[in-house]
Amino acid sequence: MNLNELRENIDDIDRQLINLFEDRMKVSEQIAECKVGMGKSVFDKQRELDKLRSVKELAAADENREAVGDFFGKIMEISRKRQYEKLSELNAVDEAAAADPAAEYMGFDIEGEKAADNELILFRNVTNRQMELRDGLILLANADEANGTFDINTQREMAHLCMNVLVDESARRGFYGNLWHAFLTLLLVSDENAYSLATEIRGEMGGSLRELALHDMKRFKAWFEIDFSEMIKRLNIPELEIMFDYRVGETGSRMYNTRVRDRICELAETLASCQSADDMLKELASFYGQYGVGKFGLHKAFRVRHGDSEVDIEPIRNIRHVHLDDLVGYEIAKKKLVENTEAFLAGKKANNCLLYGDAGTGKSSCIKAIANEYFDKGLRIIEIYKHQFKDLNDVISQIKGRNYKFIIYMDDLSFEEFETEYKYLKAVIEGGLEKKPENVLIYATSNRRHLIKESFKDKPGILDEDLHKNDTVQEKLSLASRFGVTIYFGSPDRKEFNEIVRVLAKREGINLNEDELIAEAQKWEMSHGGLSGRTAQQFVDYLLGTTM
Repeated sequence: MNLNELRENIDDIDRQLINLFEDRMKVSEQIAECKVGMGKSVFDKQRELDKLRSVKELAAADENREAVGDFFGKIMEISRKRQYEKLSELNAVDEAAAADPAAEYMGFDIEGEKAADNELILFRNVTNRQMELRDGLILLANADEANGTFDINTQREMAHLCMNVLVDESARRGFYGNLWHAFLTLLLVSDENAYSLATEIRGEMGGSLRELALHDMKRFKAWFEIDFSEMIKRLNIPELEIMFDYRVGETGSRMYNTRVRDRICELAETLASCQSADDMLKELASFYGQYGVGKFGLHKAFRVRHGDSEVDIEPIRNIRHVHLDDLVGYEIAKKKLVENTEAFLAGKKANNCLLYGDAGTGKSSCIKAIANEYFDKGLRIIEIYKHQFKDLNDVISQIKGRNYKFIIYMDDLSFEEFETEYKYLKAVIEGGLEKKPENVLIYATSNRRHLIKESFKDKPGILDEDLHKNDTVQEKLSLASRFGVTIYFGSPDRKEFNEIVRVLAKREGINLNEDELIAEAQKWEMSHGGLSGRTAQQFVDYLLGTTM
């Protein structure tokens, strides 16, 4: 075998290594998503040590073992960095990241004495990625500090990395205009601290707490006033100017309600034009009073995740934008649900709601529509599954003092005879020593009116080992009775089904002869689940995919 053939073999092996490396990085990102769901940290030092030990033992030649360890150690470090990037995209925080040498996203060592003079007291709750972006740009804008810390090439590379992160942070939220100002505003409206939480509930604060907030606001004012033109000229990076007049297309934010997104961008402009830190703090307090602070202020729907030590309530980024008008029919049922919800939002007495009935009739869609309809009035939805009912008290303890109305939403709620999780729910709804907060209601959907499976042996007169049959029956029925409002959603009859199809087809612009449309719909429902609103919607979606 000649030299060229040997080199071709090396090139082929290198190509295989590259492909395997890229596959490994993709799997690493998938692992990060799984870890978010499981509440686990990216960095598991003991597992990594065990992994390195095992891969070194796989090396056939003794002289290769240490090199194999170094090789895999570097791959694992890069893999963890990818996982932290994925966590940042998911807006998830890994509390154990500080122990991981691979957790520093930007990859530049900004020494303490050269770092930005933050001196923040209250507004310190940022991710590592956000902190490095903020401090990196602040340092680069100061020529003396930047030149004393990095050479010009490193500064240019760092500036481009900062631009990449800033655009990514902003694009996912739909920000426009001056992205630096929008980013600083994001830090202010997201930070749940003693001042922001108190202001959300009671209005603008006075006293020492306000003085501390004002101290921090003076820092932010200095950052708002940074002129990056000298940095752009010094580093010869004119492309960075786009960050300060960023324009977006018609696509909305992937993370925020459009109105909230626009309000943040407007607030960024207002804060930038304020003459003093005191004026900035007043504007910020007004925002907290209107929209709230942190995840509850900026998102409409949430799920529950059990972390290593506590229960986390995390935002759902992509809730379906369904509205009550999208649900054809069921006007009485919708009216009953709306009246109860509006009473709740108005601070009047309201009941827990059970939406029950046939499958595919729009029960879950109604709840989603309520979340979309009343977000601007302070309504938030938290979805919880029955295996998480033991966490209900922890969830309620986190939300009971907030300036929002919360609906805890349980979809497709039902229990088999052997399942006992419903007892946690009974105690929370009504029966525990602690009173359920006034800002919390429970809405559930179910195909069962009584929620818990019953059998013929529960009927009187059937002999079994249960001597207190009536007590057992009452135990099973008592959960449903704790819902003060029950709303029935029945399957439509043929005439109602046809009307649903007609309305949906017209709404989607499907131009079929009405007789042909109804005939095709009837053939569809016979093989796709029968008469229901869901079947009608699936039929219209089918037409959109095949005829439009």
